[in-house]
Amino acid sequence: MEMVTVTIDGKQVQVPKTATVLEATQAAGVKVPTLCYHPELRPEGACRVCMVEVAGARGLVASCVYPVNDGMVVKTSTPAVREARKTVVELLLANHPQDCLSCQRNLNCELQTIAGELGVRQVRFNGEKKNYPPDASNPSLVRDQNKCILCGRCIRACSERQGVHVYSFANRGFDTTVSPAFDVGLDQAACTYCGQCASVCPTAAIVEKEDIAPVWRVLSDPKKHVVVQTAPAVRVALGEALGMDSGSIVTGQMVAALRRLGFDKVFDTDFTADLTILEEGNEFIERLTHGGTLPMITSCSPGWVNFIELMYPDLLDHLSTAKSPQQMFGALVKTYYAEKAGIDPKDIVSVSIMPCTAKKAEAAREEMNSSGYQDVDYVLTTRELGRMIQEAGIDFGNLPNEEFDAPMGITTGAGVIFGATGGVMEAALRTVAEVVTGKELECIEFHNVRGLTGIKEAVVPVGDLNVKVAVAHTLLNARTILEKIRKGEADYHFIEIMACPGGCIGGGGQPLSTCGDIRQKRINAIYECDSCSTMRKSHENPAVKELYDTWLGKPLGEKSHHLLHTHYHPQKR
Repeated sequence: MEMVTVTIDGKQVQVPKTATVLEATQAAGVKVPTLCYHPELRPEGACRVCMVEVAGARGLVASCVYPVNDGMVVKTSTPAVREARKTVVELLLANHPQDCLSCQRNLNCELQTIAGELGVRQVRFNGEKKNYPPDASNPSLVRDQNKCILCGRCIRACSERQGVHVYSFANRGFDTTVSPAFDVGLDQAACTYCGQCASVCPTAAIVEKEDIAPVWRVLSDPKKHVVVQTAPAVRVALGEALGMDSGSIVTGQMVAALRRLGFDKVFDTDFTADLTILEEGNEFIERLTHGGTLPMITSCSPGWVNFIELMYPDLLDHLSTAKSPQQMFGALVKTYYAEKAGIDPKDIVSVSIMPCTAKKAEAAREEMNSSGYQDVDYVLTTRELGRMIQEAGIDFGNLPNEEFDAPMGITTGAGVIFGATGGVMEAALRTVAEVVTGKELECIEFHNVRGLTGIKEAVVPVGDLNVKVAVAHTLLNARTILEKIRKGEADYHFIEIMACPGGCIGGGGQPLSTCGDIRQKRINAIYECDSCSTMRKSHENPAVKELYDTWLGKPLGEKSHHLLHTHYHPQKR
């Protein structure tokens, strides 16, 4: 790679010839403020907060899009640069709502942070305020155009990362907005509710729909028995929301905090992740041996399910009919658990803690009531749980480690790896291989389906058959897979697809960050949880075995079909 020499504030650095000035400043260890820039998205140069002075240039330049050349001399903190940046931020603030203290992103807002770092102590301009009604038309996301700074990150995340293209700029000048086509609400747009737009938004222009208040209400109602389930990816990200290092494993402290918040039972979604493997794995074996639509594709990710229902309804037969672990848990807690505990299911409130904004929409689906009630009543994101813990004044870092409640808190390492891309596939292979062959695997770790490569392929011997599998994360990569299936070019048997980058660990409801290596740290923590587990195969979970022996009967049986499986249908918006 051809390198060039650039001088940044008197320090010479070598960077690739294709680098931008911003990348050169980062190589020199110099911090330049940014707003529209995101390290995983195409540079836009829209906000101009990153302006620097380049020798020979006619004016200040936007460093995120300005290319380097050999011998370039850059100054990042001249009086003119500092004044220009402050003016840009003041102009943004002049049109921005002044409700920081009550804003969901207070103390976690990039605009607020940059204003503080640049020493903005007053806004010299009296700008006209926008007055758009918020879009809260769907169960997952709320959009507030009044807080939008037109950085374009959501547009780029939706198109470049997800390939869905919900958002675009509309109108001109002061009336410019970011909106779906024809300015419809997200409930009418082809939105999958994955929340990747919210995860890159620097302000509170797009946030998850908050369900904290109703959960507080049911927790204080003595007539309600409130149970909670926690997804695998939450335990390796919640710590970030509470000031701990990325990838911290806080399982025991999370359980302790949930008890202190007032939940009557603290269960683990990993339990029904194990159950999902039994149902989905047997469904795959059934299709493979007795004929059925192949390749079979996992259906755990609701953002992905929304995507195929919206964009590829002709391929819905490829989806596994197994519900997601969240919804299996919801169905069982108001049937199996209610019966076992002697509690009237109408008095049970089922809450889930998820890394995903699309889970809110999944819980609200009309068909998710096989218990006779809405199976999951409330879904909180990892971020929302972090806010509840802070609101309750809990000293999270000093909590003791506590265990989940039985029986729906007994889990395996196979359940926990659902949180990372490739995890569902690996967990399924651990079980399918042993069920088909009747022999114990010598090695249960399938490293060829792990990692952050967008699409991974592998051939796995299962008895006399070589099973060809594929794993994809992000909806852009899902589209690539589906196009191959539609064209008859996909010779896979089994496919795992997750909507978000890295899988659930990169979900739209996880703690916000622009640091690219955080997902890898969370994934490493997920596999550490697995390697430290005493049980690592779903079919060895004694609580799941007891569930089948005493109540469900068998995988794919009549009772499990009613409670644990569903149907998918084309969505028209």
